[in-house]
Amino acid sequence: MITQNVQALPKNVNLIKKELILEVELNGKMKFDHLLNAIYQQMGICYKVLSANVEYMNGNNFGSFQLYINATDEESQELEFFLNNNKLLNTTVEYTCRKYS
Repeated sequence: MITQNVQALPKNVNLIKKELILEVELNGKMKFDHLLNAIYQQMGICYKVLSANVEYMNGNNFGSFQLYINATDEESQELEFFLNNNKLLNTTVEYTCRKYS
């Protein structure tokens, strides 16, 4: 598709995405599956669960889990804001994979 107006192009073309490992601690205030649903459905961030140690007590979720995400700076800031708003302790580490040729 050729556009006549440059302003009609999407703004998010070729945004640089970072590979991140996100560790989150559940404190019983939000359910594990609801949190994963919010990350994927509401924010549009794809993830892979690297590890999860979640316990269910009286309908509350406790424990921690690690996610591998590939997100832009804006998406990662939105995710961090969401987690902090829900009082979930989180740590993000930028992941660099060495590629051999």
